[in-house]
This record gives sequence, structure tokens and C-alpha cells, in this order.
Amino acid sequence: MSQPPGQQPPQGEFGAPYGPPPESFPPPGQGTAQPSGPYTPPAQPGPYTPPAQPAPGYGYPPQPAPGYGYPTQPGPHAQPTQPGYGIPAQQPPPQPPRPGGSGGGRFRGGTRTIVGAVLAVALLAGGGIWFALDGDAGSGKPTAGPAHSSGQPDTSPSPSPTVSKGGDEDLISPAEETAAVNAKRKPGEAKMLWLQKGGVDLPQGGEDVYGPWFSGDTVVTAMYRTVTGYDINDGSRKWSLRLSTTACAAPSQPTDDGRIVLGVKRTTAGDSECNGLQMVDLDTGKAGWHKTYVRQGIWDGLSDLRMSTNGDTVTVGRTSRSDAFRVSDGKAVFGKLPGNCQPFGFASGEVAIAAASCQTAADDHKEHQVQRIDPATGKRLWTYKVKKGWQVEQIYSADPIVISLKQPDKWGILVLNADGTYRTQLSGGPGDYQVACDKALIVKGPNLDNCLGVAADADTFYMATKAVDLKAGDGNKVAAFDLATGKHKWSVRSPAQQPLTPLRTEGGKLLMYLGAARNKGGGIASVPSTGGSWGMVLRHPVSGAPTERGFSLSRITYVGGRSYLTQARISGIEDGDEIEERSMAAFGS
Repeated sequence: MSQPPGQQPPQGEFGAPYGPPPESFPPPGQGTAQPSGPYTPPAQPGPYTPPAQPAPGYGYPPQPAPGYGYPTQPGPHAQPTQPGYGIPAQQPPPQPPRPGGSGGGRFRGGTRTIVGAVLAVALLAGGGIWFALDGDAGSGKPTAGPAHSSGQPDTSPSPSPTVSKGGDEDLISPAEETAAVNAKRKPGEAKMLWLQKGGVDLPQGGEDVYGPWFSGDTVVTAMYRTVTGYDINDGSRKWSLRLSTTACAAPSQPTDDGRIVLGVKRTTAGDSECNGLQMVDLDTGKAGWHKTYVRQGIWDGLSDLRMSTNGDTVTVGRTSRSDAFRVSDGKAVFGKLPGNCQPFGFASGEVAIAAASCQTAADDHKEHQVQRIDPATGKRLWTYKVKKGWQVEQIYSADPIVISLKQPDKWGILVLNADGTYRTQLSGGPGDYQVACDKALIVKGPNLDNCLGVAADADTFYMATKAVDLKAGDGNKVAAFDLATGKHKWSVRSPAQQPLTPLRTEGGKLLMYLGAARNKGGGIASVPSTGGSWGMVLRHPVSGAPTERGFSLSRITYVGGRSYLTQARISGIEDGDEIEERSMAAFGS
């Protein structure tokens, strides 16, 4: 949503919490129903600013202007303690981008064709599967080997084109490109540690990329029918697991012990249902259990999937219900819960915060709730009823709880206490906020918890504004809000043509991604949670700016002092382009 509509606060409230049925009430102090009272009109317009009368301008997050990036939440498993984000159950799936619209591209004759110079953000999708295979009679074991696209900056040869299969084009390899970037690196700049290419022949129109997920010294992505683990130090391929059908969904986080459950299609047919699950060990690349589940009724069959990992539980949410399975062994944990209000998606994390929709007499599932659910049992610990007419669009953060609500022409940001009672709503600040979520970046199964441009710690929520016109030299701002009062605290401004995007918080500081511009490298910046001047933590090389800007649909993660750019979707203009398209880049010292 590029700009909250209207300039007046809402009249009344987004909703009041209420307790679950008496037999399922939690212990005192854990979700007891307390009236929230009306929202206090703020002195200044807020990020949501739902007006008394509808105002124009509401919309889903647009694609950012060239050069602007919306990195994802970093952290050991690509999501820290703050944001989760999502989409309302009723929204139709995003349309696939045109072939070639994902950026990246090839090096032809030594000059890279950048198909899009925008840094946006993304995450996962939904699916089904029977079993996982490799190239060796379907043993289910990963195919390991030395093949990789990494480049050791100080030892790789000088750039020299390698001939493509057709013999009519020159392609620069990722290792050669890495060496060329580092050869021009200036003092104080980080190295481009390694660069990967797509390496997979994809169907027309391209495919979504799921991940990255980090476990130990391995970073993992899944695309089409392949799951691949790379060494975080040099980008070499540690293992590759072949799936029997196409990946179509995945949570934003793995378990703490490094396992992920992918959604996969039931068969290889193009219209195959996405109703299968495949567990994968991220450290070894071995396929674990697999199973299918039943999708019943029109709402269930047509709904996008929203997956999450909560402890040892993986959930698969749809408009009319969620199913949960134990990650360790695939055992069913819970399915449809009592009552006519069912969770349609969760935010990943130890605290399982869910968005629920209610089947009313109109049978439209437009009445929404926020719930905390025990992921090990499915028991509702508390429920917050969203005011009629408002719907949960994203879970910006599960701990603290920050929820994005919407109406067709209004936007609001609600903050709840840990027990599910009303805390505050956000207001004020510079306005013109821009958040990019899964549905703006991928085609299949956008989750509730992966938006870029927001972050939170215990006391403060951070959000980026959009850059009005990058070509004119505009930057943007990052605004901070007090979670106790909802009021704007402070803002920082980015350099011209290099917007800042909140990533996550760490050690009392907000970490941000600084977008690359022409002749200007990007990198990781930080600012104290109390505000003030921001500074660079990791400065990407200027010589790598063309490569960095070529990641047009990317997630940005910052893990262990290194930054990673990962394409969220890969495609090409011509057949075979997707094989050479740059899929991941790593920067560090």
C-alpha cells in the first residue's frame, strides 16, 4: 500500500477483543476479554489514517521505482523477532509477471542486459507433492557435488567470456563477474563474496523462489522442482534435492533445528492441485516425510495457501480453515477448529498469532479476528474481534503484535498487548508510507508474515516511506512510532536516489537496507532506536552496483555480518535466459 488514504483518523475502533467460549478460557491474565474503548483521535494523520469518508489512493503495494529495494526480514532463519505480514483471505492471487520482468538477465558480449533495475521484496507460495526424487532412481537423497557458481574474489581469473551453448553469444560467468567487481573495489567497501545463477530450465513465465533459509553454514532456496543448499562462505553447492513435482508454497522460517516443510503440487500436470507437503532437512538436503491433505469446498479449493512454522508445527492456512502438522514426523496436530471462525493464516515464530475469518450468513468470510493459538494443540488462547468492515491484511509483527487492517479504501495499523487486548493505533509521521508484501512479488501462496519496509522491537515500530521520484534525486524516510502511544517519534532521511528500508532490530539499533543507485553501491545501515544519525554497517562496492540493481525482485537478508540478495522470482525474455539470470549474491568481508 503505497499511500494510506485520507487524512483523518477513524471514528470508533478497529475492533474489541472478546474471550473464547468459557470452556476454553486461558488462565487469568492470558487473553481475558477487556473492552478496548474507542480510539483516541490523534493530533496528526497516521499511517493508516482511515478517513470518515472514503478517499482515493488505497491500493496494494506497487512495484517500487527503479533502484528502490524492499529487502526482507533477515536473521538466522530469514525472520527476526518483529514483522510478519500477509494478505486477506479474499484477495485473488497476484498475476504472474511477463517473461523477463524479473530483472537480472545475461551478460552478452561482456555487457549485462538488466531487465528491470528495481529492488523490491518477496516471499513464498503454496503447493502439494507425493515424494522427492533425485537423479538416481528416486532415492530421495540429495545430489551433492562441487558444482557451484561462486567466485573467490582474490583468486579468480580476470574476466574472460565463456561461450554459451549455442556458440552465438558470450556470457560472463558468475565467478568472472565476482572477480571483476572485486578488482575495482575501493577501500572501506565489502567484497562481493559470491554470485549464483538460476541454473534451472524453467517453464515459460518463470517460477517463484522460496527462501532463503539459513541453517548453520548453509543457505537454502527452493524453485520449481529443485531445493538447493549453498555454502554461505563461498557459494558452492553443498547439495541439491530433486522434487517429483513443483514447489508451490513454503513458510518464511524453518524450525530451530533446520527443517522446512514445502508445499508441493500433487502431480506434474499444469493444473494440479497444491495440496501436498514435503519435509526437507536444510543441513543435509535429505527429504523426510511427505503427505497430501484434502481441500474441500469452493472457499478451500480456490484459496491461496499461507504457510507458517511455529515451533515444531507447520500450518497450512486457507480461507475456510488451517491444517497443522508436526514438522518432526508429519503427524496431524489440528484441523478445523470449533466455531464458524477459522484461522486462514499464521505468522511464523514461537508465538503463533493467526488471522481468522468468520463464515457469516452472507457466506463471504469478511468478518475477521486476530487469535493467539497454541501451535501444539490448536487451542485458542485469546481472540480479538476486528470491527465489522475491517479485515486483517498482514501481520507486521507477531511479537510485539502489530496488525495491518484494511477496508477497500482505508488502511489502519493496530497494536495489541501480549494478552490480546487493545494497546494503541499508529498515527502521525511523514506519511506516504510504502510496504511491499509477498503478493507484490510472487505468484503462488503469499504468506501473512513477510513484508518489507517494516520492523519492530519491544517499544518501537519502524516503517519506510516511498521515494516520490528517484530520477529527480529523491530519497525517502524511515519513521519510528511509539508502540505505547502510537505516536510518531522520529524520522531519518536517506541519501538522494538511495532509499532506506527497515530490515530488523538488533542490539538497540534498527538495521536497514540502503538501495544501490547508478554509480553508488548499496549496503546495510543502522540507526539507534532512539533516533539520530544513521551510519553504514556494511558498504557494498560501487563496482557491484549494476549487479545489485539487477536484482529486481529480491529479498535482502543480513546474517552473521553478511548481506544476501535473493531473487524472489526468476524468468527470462528468451528461452534459456532464466538459466543464466543471477539468483543470489552475497557481500561481506
